[in-house]
Amino acid sequence: MSGDPRRARPAPAAPSGPPPFAEARSKRAKVRAAGMDPDYWYAVAYESELPRGTTLATRFWGHPIVVYRGTDGSLHALEDRCAHRQLKLSAGEVNGCHLTCTYHGWTYDGDGHVVHYAHDLFGRARPEVKVSGYPVTARHGLVWIFPGDPALASVRTVPAIPELSGSRPWARLDASYTWQAHHSMIIDNVSDFSHSYLHRRYRPFWDAKLTHHELTGDRVELSYATCVGGGRFVSRFVDRRRVDTTSIDLAFDYPYQRSDTGGSIKHWCFVLPMDRRTSRVFFVFYFDAVKIPGTRRPLPRRLLPLFMRLAGALLVKPLLRQDGTAVESEQLGYETHHAAPIVELNPAVGLFQDLTIRKWQEFLDRDRARPRPSAVALADGRAAPGPCPRKGRP
Repeated sequence: MSGDPRRARPAPAAPSGPPPFAEARSKRAKVRAAGMDPDYWYAVAYESELPRGTTLATRFWGHPIVVYRGTDGSLHALEDRCAHRQLKLSAGEVNGCHLTCTYHGWTYDGDGHVVHYAHDLFGRARPEVKVSGYPVTARHGLVWIFPGDPALASVRTVPAIPELSGSRPWARLDASYTWQAHHSMIIDNVSDFSHSYLHRRYRPFWDAKLTHHELTGDRVELSYATCVGGGRFVSRFVDRRRVDTTSIDLAFDYPYQRSDTGGSIKHWCFVLPMDRRTSRVFFVFYFDAVKIPGTRRPLPRRLLPLFMRLAGALLVKPLLRQDGTAVESEQLGYETHHAAPIVELNPAVGLFQDLTIRKWQEFLDRDRARPRPSAVALADGRAAPGPCPRKGRP
């Protein structure tokens, strides 16, 4: 007897998620599964977020890290777990330059060694216990950690921004966001000027034409012929007689992104890959071409902080929020339609992705060759972090 055609058929199997890096076949799947090479300095917070005697919990590619500032002003970064019962050290308290777990009072120094036990040891000799420590420094008003091989911390450097120091630093504007998106989507976004339609209300750039793109070593350089600095507010302050705003040069100087318009309007973008779909992004914009509207006279230095606040509120931060909404939507779209074909028209995007894939593969190859896995060998398995010293030179 035939079955009842009205019987419900079994629901189709739920589609699997995007493939891990080792199993990915397409460039898009590969880059969206790649981590960032930990053997670089990464911004994790503003210095203002870490007053003396406080902690800050963060992550690098899924690995929990606590950054804390001692009451003496010193900076330290440790694996965010107590070696005893695995509580987060970021929930502990700072004592001098030490950090004490809130549960049993185990106290760690800035290198991750337990230096005090706040309870009886039951007749045992004092154990030698340690969690990982990380090189940490402060520069440009940001706190930086080196989550990879500590031996390389003195070799790799935090990008220099000479325009922000000296007796006449440029006007500066900072913005930071935590976006639910893979780091590669953010690099694509901030360097691909074909998305000017998204910002049609603010017009930071428009009519962009890619004039140069090249991958050399660990850097992608590209240029656009475009109009920079539109919008009803900012356009009145840009000194176009002194600065050429008809083109922009950009670079993905791995793992950092930057731009330069006419030598007088610049920015850096520092991305912290917190996990596979979460990134904190730090933008540093700085300007040397701000004039009094309707004149050729430069804006007085005492008014620059006010101008930066207004520019941030009226233009920069609103358009960056548009970027955040876009990349978070792209992340959701990729997770749902990762197997769908994609059409990418901007050839520079392919270069960003080639570089990201290559750098992650190079790190994985180095990590496999080490006697012990590094703290962030987090491709498809998880490895316990090895010991490392606290500080390095940026």
